[in-house]
Amino acid sequence: MRTCKQFVSKAFLAALAAGLFMACNGNKAGNNNNAPANTPAAGTNAPATGFKIAYVDLDSLEAHFEYFKQKKSELEQKQQGMENQLKAKARALQAEYQDLQRKASTLTQEQGEAAQRSLMAKQQQLEQEAQNMRADYAQSETKFNEELQKRLDDFLKSFNSDKRYAYIFSFRTGQSNILYADPAYDVTADVIKGMNDKGAEAPAAK
Repeated sequence: MRTCKQFVSKAFLAALAAGLFMACNGNKAGNNNNAPANTPAAGTNAPATGFKIAYVDLDSLEAHFEYFKQKKSELEQKQQGMENQLKAKARALQAEYQDLQRKASTLTQEQGEAAQRSLMAKQQQLEQEAQNMRADYAQSETKFNEELQKRLDDFLKSFNSDKRYAYIFSFRTGQSNILYADPAYDVTADVIKGMNDKGAEAPAAK
């Protein structure tokens, strides 16, 4: 199931990384991980200007946002359960194939051909089951991403309700178009605290 695992992991990371926190005043925001524990509050050392921006460290958010960590763990457990189930069925099919090989000399041609057809049908059934499981996982993953996006959108609207920031950008070390980020404009700690304080609150319906 290496192919399935790689497929799931890439889709998961790509979906979570895309466009996170790239919004303000109605634009959509996104999410992610590793935050300095003592991140300065935005604006603490920032010069006063009429046009303010802020940024969120995606690595920090992902590492410290409890809802994200919980849901990610649940998805990983679901993926592992799926892989274990498919591996067990694949081993059983392999054992049946080996048993057929051992008995081959005692079977008539008709019996051998029937046994081979049965194995092929079971293999196709297993492949279809794997495909269905991947589709089910992808659906769960998509639902999680949509819930997360909604939580982030709603929180940032509230967080910036006073319109103090014209833009809130995302930042990730080594994977960002932002070449330099002044810590004075880092609102990651505030966002993480605010999102965690909301806790188990469900996002408002669209």
